[in-house]
Amino acid sequence: MTQLLERAFTVASQLPAPEQDAFASLLLAELDSERRWTDTFAATQDQLSALADEALREFEAGQTQPMDLERDFPNH
Repeated sequence: MTQLLERAFTVASQLPAPEQDAFASLLLAELDSERRWTDTFAATQDQLSALADEALREFEAGQTQPMDLERDFPNH
C-alpha cells in the first residue's frame, strides 16, 4: 500500500461510522467505474483502430478541414 493511500485510510478511519461508510462506498464505486472503463476501452481497440485508419485516409485524401470553434462548437 502506498503512503498516500495509507494516510487516506488513516484519516478516514477517524471519521464517524456513517462517513466512513460513505467514503468506502465512494471509493468502491470509483474503482468499479475505473475497472469498467478499462474493460470497455480494451474491448474496443479494434474499432478505435479502424476509426483512426479511416480518419487518416480522409485526411490524406483532403476530405478534412481544420477545426473552427465557431462553426464546430456554436454553443460554447
